[in-house]
Amino acid sequence: MFTISSRIPTNGYHTHPTLKLLPRNLTSTATPPLPSSPPSPQADTIIANLVLNAETPNLTSALEKHPVQWTPDLVSRVIKRLWNHGPKALQFFTSLDRHPTYTHSAAAFDHAVDIAARLRNYKAVWLLVARMRTRRLGPTPKTFAIITERYVAAGKSDRAVKIFLSMHHHGCPQTLISFNTILDVLCKSKRVEKAYSLLKVFKGRFRADTVSYNIIANGFCLIKRTPKALEVLKEMVERGLNPTLTTYNILLKGFLRAGQIKEAWEFFLQMKKRECEIDVVTYTTVVHGFGVAGDVKKARKVFDEMIGKGVLPSVATYNALIQVLCKKDSVENAIMVFEEMLKKGYEPNSTTYNVVIRGLCHVGKMDRAMEYMHRMKDEECEPNVQTYNLIIRYYCDDGEIDKGLEVFEKMASGDCLPNLDTYNILISSMFVRKKSDDLLVAGKLLVEMVDKGFLPRRFTFNRVMNGLLLTGNQGFAKEILSLQSKFDRLPRRFRL
Repeated sequence: MFTISSRIPTNGYHTHPTLKLLPRNLTSTATPPLPSSPPSPQADTIIANLVLNAETPNLTSALEKHPVQWTPDLVSRVIKRLWNHGPKALQFFTSLDRHPTYTHSAAAFDHAVDIAARLRNYKAVWLLVARMRTRRLGPTPKTFAIITERYVAAGKSDRAVKIFLSMHHHGCPQTLISFNTILDVLCKSKRVEKAYSLLKVFKGRFRADTVSYNIIANGFCLIKRTPKALEVLKEMVERGLNPTLTTYNILLKGFLRAGQIKEAWEFFLQMKKRECEIDVVTYTTVVHGFGVAGDVKKARKVFDEMIGKGVLPSVATYNALIQVLCKKDSVENAIMVFEEMLKKGYEPNSTTYNVVIRGLCHVGKMDRAMEYMHRMKDEECEPNVQTYNLIIRYYCDDGEIDKGLEVFEKMASGDCLPNLDTYNILISSMFVRKKSDDLLVAGKLLVEMVDKGFLPRRFTFNRVMNGLLLTGNQGFAKEILSLQSKFDRLPRRFRL
């Protein structure tokens, strides 16, 4: 059994029980991500707009005639542009599949599988999988990771497990990596008990490793069951597997997420005492955790200590500190850290800007929030759907519904298509003023979102329909009722 208790000096300091398992000189083995290639200018936007505006029967011809050299990278970028309009994205994929000189890559198929599964068009999913196999493009473990994740998200976790167990029937044998993937999918969807049962049954067959146990421990931490996570850690050690720095970062975050602040701080101190080479992830976790708990001074102290120890903050660390200051201190102090970050040569990402924009919106400074949104564009950090949703939500919450609709119109006509949240925010807002015209807009938004492949809740259907009836719009209400009756077939309009 792995133990390091003989290495821990007592010197009167109480040792956190979990840290009895902690080896000295623990190092992180995380591999930095490979740099991504820069996007080519505007080709994907032009094609996405062509797809959005073309009639379906004419799309194949329009794509064949379009003066562009089709490449897998370009196709992937176009699909991502159309991501929030699932039907159009699938129409693009299907139409381009008939192109005389271009054939889809495995990556393009994976994107199409993901969209079809998100639309719950499972027949199309398996037709795509069969086509991949016919063309010897897969399916790959990544394809099955996508499929199982979408099934779990749709509440079909049992089906997802069966799909994992049947991978080899589709020419893709299960491996330890694919086993860990299904565990991760289940845990992140809070089906950790099912994942843990799967681990117990198949740990011998797939030779479960430290990563497998880390996934389960993280799953229990996600649902705030840290004692169970500690049991998993104990079981891992008993099987002769050594915890890694990732293991301890998971547990540290678990304590903080569960509100066990005292335990988290003691755990962090013991990690330092046991000479772990604490990494940027550890520090970022502590900064965010203590800040969210309201101890901004300690969060800032840990941030400063990190720099003093020679551990360079990442953009994620700055994001954590800025978020903490926005929520628990003041947005002006957060902006000071943002500017300090720029001076040190860091490039803010969309998350950084979104945190600042949310902070400004929260204190009612909508004009300044819009300034930062424009600043994103100037700095070539395009606003994403979360950015737009933030602005729209706060405008609507402040009663500025017309301004929210203006932002929505700019969004819909630009490079960022609205998602399910965008429509839900706006439809809910249409009931605030109790105007007949607003409820007509709600109805139009509902029809539009269904047309784009989003699946509204029945509550949304009923609310809009009842609102239209109460405001004398019986004709439109009947259209909504008809739409609802066809609801189960809505995503299945594509032939692949």
